[in-house]
Amino acid sequence: MIELESYLQGAWVRGSGRASTLVNPSTEAPIATSNTEGLDFGVALAYARDVGGPALRAMSFAARGEMLRALSRCIHAHRDELIGLAIENGGNTRGDAKFDIDGASLTLAAYADVAAELAKEAPNGPVLLDGPSLPLGRSPRLVGAHIFVPREGVAVHINAFNFPAWGLAEKAAVALCAGVPVVSKPASSTALVSHRIVRLWVEEKLLPPGALSFIAGSPGDLLKHLRGQDVLAFTGAGTTGAHLRAEHAVREHSVRVNVEADSLNAALLGPDVGDDSEVMNLFVGDVVRDMTQKTGQKCTAIRRVYVPADKVPAVLERLRERLAAIKVGDPSREDVGMGPLATAQQLADVRAGVAKLAAHGKAVFGSAEAVHEKGYFISPVLLHGERPDPGDAVHNHEVFGPVATVMPYSDAADAVKWVAAGGGGLVSSVYSDDKAFVRSVVLGIAPYHGRVTVGSSKIAGQAVPPGTVLAPLVHGGPGRAGSGEELGGRRGLAFYMQRVALQGDRALLEMISGQREEKA
Repeated sequence: MIELESYLQGAWVRGSGRASTLVNPSTEAPIATSNTEGLDFGVALAYARDVGGPALRAMSFAARGEMLRALSRCIHAHRDELIGLAIENGGNTRGDAKFDIDGASLTLAAYADVAAELAKEAPNGPVLLDGPSLPLGRSPRLVGAHIFVPREGVAVHINAFNFPAWGLAEKAAVALCAGVPVVSKPASSTALVSHRIVRLWVEEKLLPPGALSFIAGSPGDLLKHLRGQDVLAFTGAGTTGAHLRAEHAVREHSVRVNVEADSLNAALLGPDVGDDSEVMNLFVGDVVRDMTQKTGQKCTAIRRVYVPADKVPAVLERLRERLAAIKVGDPSREDVGMGPLATAQQLADVRAGVAKLAAHGKAVFGSAEAVHEKGYFISPVLLHGERPDPGDAVHNHEVFGPVATVMPYSDAADAVKWVAAGGGGLVSSVYSDDKAFVRSVVLGIAPYHGRVTVGSSKIAGQAVPPGTVLAPLVHGGPGRAGSGEELGGRRGLAFYMQRVALQGDRALLEMISGQREEKA
């Protein structure tokens, strides 16, 4: 059995206490252990700040881009090995595993491109300009300017269990591009993939010393050692995010915190959509995909489905038909469309969540009962809520599994009301060719979301599913979703950098910002 080690202060180290066990969720067999007891996280953070920080800040954007490109290529080169580990430790089907692994390599490549573009803007220095200079007086020489510079701390990344590759890569890509060293802590239960990726990066010497640290197991007292130049980015349950924000060191030093948490994402079908139209097929396909991909364990998965009242029977029938074709079982088999939940606790939580939703809707497909004797399997569960209420569990509790509820709405204003009742989300989607309806709904739900996708007949054949996070677009959302924001191309770098206002002589400011070379 593999013992996962942590990578701290440029070396692989093991804890000295009782180990935690990682299992195969399909068989419940132990496959690895992890242990961090006795490790000094204060020293590890200091090493990252003192060694990794200066090394990264000394690199130009061009050099950082080359580094990110190498990290991306490394993941792609070992793709098949990593997919195998994701199937074994995450219960992923091959398609789900590819979604995670390829998402990781593509995001790193996307930020390599961002770095290359920034290198053109500031070829002589790793400073990010924030808009044009501003005249401050009668003389054109006296100007003001805003720039972003890397913070001189460390980025602590606490990632969720569902995307061990993508979660590691998408946060690290932005921080490293900005010039800030990373301490990455994956969820222990599915850490096999992220551990292997970091091993490969270290073996191939793709990063400067101190630029990346890795914690395999409990974070212990890690957060107690955070300081004012550090940042903390977390993906997971909203209750855990609130706990992290309340940490004494986080509050005392005003540590920047980004939280991506629970999200009751919605899909909304327009009243104009015909039963056999391209838009209807797109809508049904997206709902089923989001219910079953990663066994519904995606923060962007569709949880609530709103349909015009007269179309509910037809939509339920289409969804049942598609869900019935999904085979649940051993994810290593090619004919299986959905694997198990990741852990025994996940299975228990999903079952409890389905029971909560059942008080407000009737199950019209599937149940929370066991599918196989061994493993954490469950069937997709589709519910029909005839009379939604803003205070019910459907609008207040996320079941993090293959579960969605179909509900009726009457008109655009009613639809906006129900979507907004989710309290803030990462992404919701609208499917319609009715321009007036789309405009009304999108602008109505936009304040409650980080991203809104629009499905229409013009893009039905090339639409990217709403559950897919794209590096050029921001990811995050208000309220229940954590009020955080990451990715978004160059926008994501702002979290890891300090915006500074400069005022003085134009030539001097342009030299400082790297727009012109310093003359001897």
